[in-house]
Amino acid sequence: MNIAIVGCGFVADYYLGTLALHPELKLLGVLDKQAERATTLAERYQTRRYRDLDELLGDERVELVVNLTDPRSHYAISHAALTAGKHVYSEKPLAMTFDDARALTELAAERGLEIGSAPCSLLGETAQTLWHALRAGAIGKVRLVYAEMDDGMVHKMPYRKWRSESGIPWPYKDEFEIGCTLEHAGYDLTWLAAWFGPAVSVTSFASVQIPDKLPDEPLDMDSPDFSVACIQFASGVVARLTCSIVAPHDHSLKIIGDEGVLYTNDSWDYHSPVYSRRLMSIRRKTFLNPVKKRHKLLQDKVVKINTRGAQNMDFSRGPAELASAIRERRRSRLGADFSLHVIEMALAIHYAREQGASYRMTTTFEPIEPMPWARGEAS
Repeated sequence: MNIAIVGCGFVADYYLGTLALHPELKLLGVLDKQAERATTLAERYQTRRYRDLDELLGDERVELVVNLTDPRSHYAISHAALTAGKHVYSEKPLAMTFDDARALTELAAERGLEIGSAPCSLLGETAQTLWHALRAGAIGKVRLVYAEMDDGMVHKMPYRKWRSESGIPWPYKDEFEIGCTLEHAGYDLTWLAAWFGPAVSVTSFASVQIPDKLPDEPLDMDSPDFSVACIQFASGVVARLTCSIVAPHDHSLKIIGDEGVLYTNDSWDYHSPVYSRRLMSIRRKTFLNPVKKRHKLLQDKVVKINTRGAQNMDFSRGPAELASAIRERRRSRLGADFSLHVIEMALAIHYAREQGASYRMTTTFEPIEPMPWARGEAS
């Protein structure tokens, strides 16, 4: 499938650097409002630089637009691409408001097009192995999930020096303004929704603990740097998700069942080991076995992912999944209804201060299928 990238900022290198792992995707060109950034990436990855959005959308060869612009531009760019008859894969969030996100999915449906949204970590080896273990009953009936998405005190780090592989600076002001919940909650929310089905309610708290992140540069948006939510799923599972850029770095996820605990230490690593510990009883006491089992990671093929930063993920796996679904005429694992449900949860957490702690979900989605290579026998 022929793709074009709109947005040549920091994250673009993560996609372009893993694109070679997916030869079924053909890059036709890139575009950015800052021409020099587009030129840098076009030269580095030997592709075309479009002059403007009209030229890109007017290119009849482009079938799928990968929207990597800043979050506040996601709606406008995705809307323009869909209107021009292009499928869309958008970086998270799908949009900054639920109404805009829903409008995009409705427009895609009206036009017979597909729209999907990052993150694609659900398609990674760790997430698929955890899911496989759950289906195999590794810890019995699941009751509770503890998910952490803490990134440490980012405002105290040398973020002004952070550069992508192509030398593009990390957009620290934009990251602080959008907030850690909209930027990062989706990594865990996609896993939880795929495994346990649609959520029915979100009870959350959000606050700004570090108001002066940029003392010499005022922020245009006052987004929470700490949030915590309890999510009730229709299946009965309850999950507690914490996001912050205050607490020490922790991307762990722990699933508690009637017969034990299943966990991984880094949900940003496609190859983070998966472990379980079973409950055991001795006399009158019941406790977790101190001996843990390591589950063999399921994978389609052995690939080496080289990305700079705190994550180790194949970002191009998302557009590849959407393209595959279009080609095979099936529902995408990261398709419109699923992406809309995930962003509704994230927005409920992010806007807890404005709309109240208790939120009743309005969307749903059909069950998500595991990856074909993750359907084998239990490891």
